[in-house]
Amino acid sequence: MSVFGKIMSAIFGHASGAPATVPSSSGAPSAPAAPKPATAQAPAPAPAPAPSSSTPVDVADVLTKLAAKNKEKLDWRHSIVDLMKLLNLDSSLAARQELATELHYTGNKSDSATMNIWLHKQVMQKLAENGGKVPDELRK
Repeated sequence: MSVFGKIMSAIFGHASGAPATVPSSSGAPSAPAAPKPATAQAPAPAPAPAPSSSTPVDVADVLTKLAAKNKEKLDWRHSIVDLMKLLNLDSSLAARQELATELHYTGNKSDSATMNIWLHKQVMQKLAENGGKVPDELRK
């Protein structure tokens, strides 16, 4: 799964209250687990609805709640490193460079400060484009 896919999955998964679905590395959804035999009395529960454009995920709310539960003070509103840490994702330079490649960063990937600022804005913009409700100040 792409680095951005992991970010989006982590945020949208927390919003639904259910574990996020993780597609296989090929990008295709993984096969569902074998169903348990159903009894006549207990039908299988319906799956949680996926985020859609009609019900946007409040990204700031999800991240604020995660930050409140985290013992480390992370500035996810300004830092791509802290955002990734908050989501329990690899925030190493190599992971951020991979994210930069995914998002078509054309700057110098060795200039991590400039790249990090660009990445944070791009991630917020991409979250908004993919069903997230992201405040304007996080996309600028």
